[in-house]
Amino acid sequence: MKLSNNIKKYRKKIGLTQAELADLVQVSRKTINTVENGLFVPSTVLSLSIAKILNQRFEEIFSLEI
Repeated sequence: MKLSNNIKKYRKKIGLTQAELADLVQVSRKTINTVENGLFVPSTVLSLSIAKILNQRFEEIFSLEI
């Protein structure tokens, strides 16, 4: 199973850079980069924080590929 995401799509839609999103959710830019690229599975708190900042439901941002 793999957790896929649409972070980049929604981040760009509202005009945020990785660094700006990282600042808003209090992680490093590298963390956002690795999550966007599927190299790191974020915690529940981080996932929900990202969805909230991007003004999307969790399910719009993250999905589980089986």
